[in-house]
Amino acid sequence: MIGLTTYLEQAQTGVWDVQAAFLPKVYFEAITRAGGIAVLLPPQPVSEEIANRVLDGLDGLLITGGKDVDPARYGQEPHPTTDTPRTDRDAWEDALLTAAISRELPFLGICRGAQVLNIARGGTLHQHLPEIIGTDKYQLGGGTFSRVDVEADADSSVGRLVGTDPLEVAVYHHQAIDRVGEGLRVTARTDDGVIQAVELEGVPFGVAVQWHPEQTGDDLRLFAGLVDAARDYHRAEAAR
Repeated sequence: MIGLTTYLEQAQTGVWDVQAAFLPKVYFEAITRAGGIAVLLPPQPVSEEIANRVLDGLDGLLITGGKDVDPARYGQEPHPTTDTPRTDRDAWEDALLTAAISRELPFLGICRGAQVLNIARGGTLHQHLPEIIGTDKYQLGGGTFSRVDVEADADSSVGRLVGTDPLEVAVYHHQAIDRVGEGLRVTARTDDGVIQAVELEGVPFGVAVQWHPEQTGDDLRLFAGLVDAARDYHRAEAAR
């Protein structure tokens, strides 16, 4: 049973134009194709108690992509290009992830999810990569994903799952990890040094990638890694 966090945005369907929780199908389809059961987790008021009650029913957690995290969470003023904060989602995902880490529940972060993890561990972000690397190749705009090559470390969960040869991945981000959070290890980069994966040390499966594996429908390896770890977690909890 894998919980996936969702967006909360203005959305239109038929005659209705309302605030709605939603998640692109490619996310939960990747989980189900990898053998998991997808449960959607929309932003809502949260406390430590609520977060733990939610996780009681889950075997794994996926922090999905979306809008930029509020820079106030890592002590910065917003860059002009930074999205208007979704503070309810920031708080929801931070609480779920913090509780998941505490109980060693397997988790995977994707794009924004990698940034949420880094901030939760005390790290910071580059708020606008073009000012750092001189190109907008990681976010072309218009909903068009770029393709870049990443290389993963051999002695990492990412490396064991996707291999260590250059891997072409889909990206759509104008921010990236700057100062790495406590307990996190960088396990994949692009050739310009931009961090593309981090892993939390000391837990069975705590992986986050800056790219969008859900956009590559024929490569489910990261999702399979999460589902396999969640299955092991479920069995261990059932045996307690």
